This record gives sequence, C-alpha cells and structure tokens, in this order.
Amino acid sequence: MPMPMRTARVRETPTARATALRLLARRDYSRSELSQRLRSRGVSADEVEALLDDFERLGYLSDARYAQALVNQRAGRLGARAIARDLHGKGIPTDTAKDALASLAPRDELADATALWARRFGAPPVDERQKGRQVRFLMARGYSIGVALKVVRGAVAEGDVER
Repeated sequence: MPMPMRTARVRETPTARATALRLLARRDYSRSELSQRLRSRGVSADEVEALLDDFERLGYLSDARYAQALVNQRAGRLGARAIARDLHGKGIPTDTAKDALASLAPRDELADATALWARRFGAPPVDERQKGRQVRFLMARGYSIGVALKVVRGAVAEGDVER
C-alpha cells in the first residue's frame, strides 16, 4: 500500500499587526522597544508608526503604564537613579519617567538601602576592603554615595555597640 504523500505546509509570514499583538501578549513593551522589535523583523518605519499610534489609541500600548510597572517592579531592589536609568534605556520619554518616579517619593530610600544591604550582607564590614565592596554594591543598585555610606557606617556603628 503506498504511503500517503505529505504536502509541504506553506508558512505564511505574520503581518506586522499580528507580530505586535503576539509580542504584547507576552509582556508590556515601551513604544520604543516595540518599534525596534518590529523594525528588526523588516517592517517599514511608516507602517510601524501607524500601527503603534493605533495600538496607543486602543490602549494596547502605553508608555505611562509600562513605566509605572517597571518602577513598581524595581522599587526596593534598586534606587531611584538606577530605575531612572532603566526607564531611559527603555526609551521612555523624560516627562513620563518623572511621573512614574514620583510614586517613589514617599518611599524612604535609606530604609530601602538598609533592607537591601541586610539581605545581601547582614554583617558589618570587618575591614576597609569589605566596606568598599558593600558601598559599591549599593551604588551599583542606584543609591547615592551618601545613602550607601550612611547604611554601611550605620552598620559599623551598630556592630561596635553590640560587641
């Protein structure tokens, strides 16, 4: 008995709209990020701009919503400067980033840095090398040098009292 012949499936290339919807179904994107993704897939710049304008009008795409979600996700783990740097890197407009970062204002950055330091190190530094390492860790997470030094100096002071 002869084997039935398989016909080759013709795979259609997805439209720009379908590609964008598939990407947005996975996670939120900033307008800039989604534009870059679509352009890297060969979609023309005019088509991308028209599509993104339509998505913003429909509420599928919002830089403000994306920025607020990113701020909420990173608050407590990163300082305001690091979050602002991330927003800028994602192509969020400056005004939108400032609005999203305004929600961080009531947070106590020193308390957040202290909690992060305690989770990471938990013990005061025993020498200058460790102290520098701990300060650099906090600065890499977006806290200012002043906040980082207060946290580490506070830990050293508490360590002296306990001994």
